Amino acid sequence: MAVSMRDLDQAFQGAGQKAGLEVWRIENFRPVLVPKASHGKFFMGDSYIVLKTSSLKSGALRHDIHYWLGKDTTQDEAGTAAIKTVELDAALGGRAVQYREVQGHETEKFLSYFKPCIIPQEGGALSGFKHAEAEEHQTRLYVCKGKRVVHVKEVTFARSSLTHDDIFILDTKSKIFQFNGSNSSIQERAKALEVVQYIKDTYHDGRCGVAAIEDGKLMADVDTGEFWGLFGGFAPLPKRVGSEGDKMVDSHPIKLLCVEKGNRESVEADSLARELLDTNKCYILDSRAEVFVWMGRNTSLDERKGASRAAEELVSDPDRPQSHIMRVIEGFEPIIFRAKFDSWPETTDVGVSEDGRGKVAALLKRRGVNVKGLLKNDPVKEEPRPYIDCTGNLQVWRVSGEEKLLLPVSDQSKFYTGDCYIFQYSYSGDDKEEFLVGTWFGKQSVEEERASALSLAAKMVESLKFLPVQARIYEGYEPVQFYSIFQSFIVFKGGMSDGYKNYITENEIPDVTNSEDGVALFRVQGSGPENMQAIQVEAVGSSLNSSYCYILHSGPTVFTWCGSLTTPDDQELVERFLDVIKPNCQSRPQKESTESEQFWELLGGKLEYPTQKIARNNESDTHLFSCTFSKENLKVAEIYNFRQDDLMTEDIDILSCHSEIFVWVGQQVDPKTKLHALQIGEKFLEIDFFLEKLSRETPIYIVMEGSEPPFFTRFFSWDSAKSAMHGNSFQRKLALVRNDGTPAVNKPKRRTPVMYGGRSSSVPEKSQRSRSVSFSPDRVRVRGRSPAFNALAANFENPSARNLSTPPPMVRRLYPKSNTPDSSKLASKKAVIAALSASFEQPPPAREFIIPRSLKGASKPKPGSDNKENSMSNRLGSLTIEEDVKEGEVEDEEGLTVHPYESLTTLTSSPIPDIDVTKRETYLSSAEFKEKFGMTKDEFYKLPRWKQIKLKMVLHLF
Repeated sequence: MAVSMRDLDQAFQGAGQKAGLEVWRIENFRPVLVPKASHGKFFMGDSYIVLKTSSLKSGALRHDIHYWLGKDTTQDEAGTAAIKTVELDAALGGRAVQYREVQGHETEKFLSYFKPCIIPQEGGALSGFKHAEAEEHQTRLYVCKGKRVVHVKEVTFARSSLTHDDIFILDTKSKIFQFNGSNSSIQERAKALEVVQYIKDTYHDGRCGVAAIEDGKLMADVDTGEFWGLFGGFAPLPKRVGSEGDKMVDSHPIKLLCVEKGNRESVEADSLARELLDTNKCYILDSRAEVFVWMGRNTSLDERKGASRAAEELVSDPDRPQSHIMRVIEGFEPIIFRAKFDSWPETTDVGVSEDGRGKVAALLKRRGVNVKGLLKNDPVKEEPRPYIDCTGNLQVWRVSGEEKLLLPVSDQSKFYTGDCYIFQYSYSGDDKEEFLVGTWFGKQSVEEERASALSLAAKMVESLKFLPVQARIYEGYEPVQFYSIFQSFIVFKGGMSDGYKNYITENEIPDVTNSEDGVALFRVQGSGPENMQAIQVEAVGSSLNSSYCYILHSGPTVFTWCGSLTTPDDQELVERFLDVIKPNCQSRPQKESTESEQFWELLGGKLEYPTQKIARNNESDTHLFSCTFSKENLKVAEIYNFRQDDLMTEDIDILSCHSEIFVWVGQQVDPKTKLHALQIGEKFLEIDFFLEKLSRETPIYIVMEGSEPPFFTRFFSWDSAKSAMHGNSFQRKLALVRNDGTPAVNKPKRRTPVMYGGRSSSVPEKSQRSRSVSFSPDRVRVRGRSPAFNALAANFENPSARNLSTPPPMVRRLYPKSNTPDSSKLASKKAVIAALSASFEQPPPAREFIIPRSLKGASKPKPGSDNKENSMSNRLGSLTIEEDVKEGEVEDEEGLTVHPYESLTTLTSSPIPDIDVTKRETYLSSAEFKEKFGMTKDEFYKLPRWKQIKLKMVLHLF
């Protein structure tokens, strides 16, 4: 589309450069910017243009343009708003979706910008009417419709306006009454209460009474008597009579019209297909309820304006119901438009480029306008975070037939692609123990065992009173939370379950399980020691990839192969996994393009292989959907600009971020419907609402209200007090309105974890902590475990009696702060040594520590030191001396005051004022810094920035 400077209105220069809302009012047939403080304030005699700019995860800016027409606006102003909307789209590069909004018939998307509602006022700009002057408060009656967003309309203050089907708000000078029609839903009543709160705050300065009146209930209370007294006394309401605004849209076949020079001509075709749309023309798609104006990329601005005028004329017919007009640009059609066609290709061969946007940007830049926001921003690149405490308790079962078998701790992170697994993870939440129960399905697992795993996991969740989050995970689609819980995760070929064994026997498939002497190839991946995986792949040359490192072994022969695109961090992970996959074997490093002949012989010869990393579903822009599920049919509707209050306790909602979906189940949902939560999630993936080709194997979480995990609440501005409230959504909102927004809740008691495996229903006093340990020598230990103690235990424990995931004794360092007298320090250090000695006299449950090869031999005992007790005493003594020296160092680097660790964390209830919260660790003393981080400050600041942040996050210092 050709754009010239004369076509662009001065008021739009610089618009849409950053995320947010911008509003213009048409005054004297020109757009005038409305101050932010007046957003949401609309006059019935005016026309407005509203621009919503959203920042996408891809780095691009998305624009939605709405033009709102008051019921008393003039035809000329309405036409001006429509034409100026096309101009604004041109100024933004011709990509925006444009909506026509008529007072009383606004789209839910438009109303979501101005939650909880808009209440248009009488009057208008100078070109139309004079603004309504401030006057004495008048009693007004409003009708409210809508479950997700509320359409508010003022009606005549009379008994005849009341009906059984709707919610009514009577606004008097001293009190606001909400009348709940007997046929209205609880969700509608709750949403109407948000309007009550808005009226209370806006027109009464937050100071007035609030009363709820129930239709049909003759309660002899003061509020009910006062309400009916305002209508002249109580009398039964008549049955509802349909009004013109309530007429159902009659069935109407979809028509496609071509617009040329303002004339509409019908396009005849047996079925609607994308091929009918010509990039050089504009079209109108009339589906009665919605009218779409489709604009080809090669059409001019005048042609687009003409098509808009033709659509306006079409909907102005008095014989047709109110219709929404939506204008879309070729190449940027929304799903609601594409869904109208019988066939729509996955990709359209359209010359969509940055040219249009770039030309407009250049024109504006010459006039001194900052145009940075008009061009695509760089995508936000951030390392995925698990948003979960990774130091909890983990148990894993392998499903075999219809049973589950508890795995020993040393094997709980070793999965087979032919098996199904159930895992239970418990961790500390804000004020209670949190649970995650999940199933993992290997790619080669059999359907019967998958169904058995889901059934067994559901019983575990039910026995815990539906408190845990339930996850369904497929191999290859594991989310970051899963990897972070297991930390070092290995997938072997083959399987150990009865179902897998029977399957390969019946189909005469060779069993590759545990082929120790055979050739095995593992791809190593991950972001660090606490998130790393080794996946066994086919031992052929084509399985290699330049972006990964590999471990290849055949019997005692071991090779490591590093692709040319790998980093030193990737190569470090290989060293760590060697100690797991092939311990005590010397590896032979291989670099890409310099491999030995023996390496290629083991792989059966050199073959071509890819260089790009394996694509995974990345997290994209988040959407929330309300669900209606009946007779295995699922209907969903998007909730725009969602927030926590949109999660209503009577509903099931779906939160989708593309890489995973969450099925949120309210407390007041029917128990039978709750049991279908996983089926609802699977149906949602099948529907694929945005036609994104969502995989059926996308992770699904089932989240119960009141047990929302951090990796779910991060998508909201979350108030945990709201999710802990009791009663239905109307009762909760009424309590908030009457308490001026302060939730009154009963704080839930801390739950006791339930352990499975046929042992006990509660955590035993000395229960094993089933956690995989990171192989990092400098990993920050938490919950009272000293790094110095971990190093000693790693050097001196017996490898043959070790257990992978049982923690060392809970020994907390008792060193005092730097201002403690020397005698107190000495006594405290003696207490530490005594505690350490006692812990070794009572050996802990078996634990396996795997030391990276780079550290092996660094701390070997001297020859001839056979007495373990003497050796241990020497180690403890040297440790004490070394720490005495450290405590004598300067502890207030850069002149900073030293503060104790407990006062510096983000969890503290009494934060220290006037500190740099981005550098909390600098306020630790040298001794406490080394205790918490396992290294000195100099060593810490030599680490890469991402690794520093990771360590600080674990210690709640970031």
